[in-house]
Formats: sequence, C-alpha cells, structure tokens
Amino acid sequence: MRPSWLVVALTSIALTLSSTGPVPADAAEADDPVGVWPLQPEPEVVARFDPPDQPWGEGHRGVDLAGRVGQVVRSALPGRVVFAGRIAGRGVVAVGHGSTRTTYEPVAATVRVGDEVSAGGSIGTLELAGSHCFPRACLHWGWLRGEDYLDPLRLVGAGPVRLLPLWRALPALAVLGARPVDVLAGRPGAAGRW
Repeated sequence: MRPSWLVVALTSIALTLSSTGPVPADAAEADDPVGVWPLQPEPEVVARFDPPDQPWGEGHRGVDLAGRVGQVVRSALPGRVVFAGRIAGRGVVAVGHGSTRTTYEPVAATVRVGDEVSAGGSIGTLELAGSHCFPRACLHWGWLRGEDYLDPLRLVGAGPVRLLPLWRALPALAVLGARPVDVLAGRPGAAGRW
C-alpha cells in the first residue's frame, strides 16, 4: 500500500521543521539587539506594549516601568542622542541606534543632542511630572523603527511569550496520527487515539 500524498507531505514538513528549529513569529525578532534595562535594578513592568491598530488609534506605544523620582535612567542600547528636551511639559530623551531609536520619558536629561552613549550609560533622571503612573513615578520606554512602534521588552528578553504548537515537540510519527503519550493526549492513562 502506497502512502497517501498527505502522509508524505506531513512527514516532509515535520522532518524539515524538526531539523531547522523554531521559527520566530516575526523574522525581525531573530535579529533584535541585546540591550539593558533602562532602570536598575530590573524594574516592575507596570503597563505592557499594546500598539494601536491604526497609527491614530488608541494603544500603548511603549512600556511603563516602575521607578522612583531621581532614579538614573540609562540608554538600553549604545547610540547617539537625537533629542533631549521637553515636549508638552514632559522631559524626553531619544537615542538613535542605526535604523531604530529608543525613547525615555519623563526624564530630566543629563545629555545633549549629538552625545554618544553606551548601553547602560546614564541619560538623565526620572521625573514625576508627566508620569503615566501618577502619583507614582514610572518611565515610559519606547522603541521605534521609522514610524513603526516595537516592543522595547524584546531588547531585554522580556517581550511577549511565544508558545510553539504542541506538535512541534512531538516526533514526526505523532504528527501523522500515531498513538500519543498519555499526558500529551490530555487524558492521564488514556490508551486510545486522540
């Protein structure tokens, strides 16, 4: 009996995927630079990244990190300061990193436009005025490529959790319908097919 085209196709796909390893959901994520937290020690994430569906829509275009007034704010990546000033009464610092830039607010800048900063280098201190977490102080940290907002938590390995489908961990035969291990069947002690 010849195997059906579906079995051959699924076997080929399963063997290819098992030999190449996981594929990131966003190819750019595989090339993310490794950065540092802008507040030390590692802060509590008060509000996560929630990009808008449309450029003008509601959303959260960065993350909010709990901090304290006067705390040193550090550049997440090495780069050059491209903005240091006040916007709508809030202190803002932006650091360029080639094709991307990170933003930090509310910050009393200790750097000027054109200054080179290292990863972890001080760029200012956290202010209360303009805090997204008022009456608490927190740092709003953003990351952009052009006009596209990115999740800055990806820079420190704390971005969204990417779960692989269950079949990725199974041998190719399980994908093709062989009897699963009891726990994988979702029924402890189950001996039948899924």
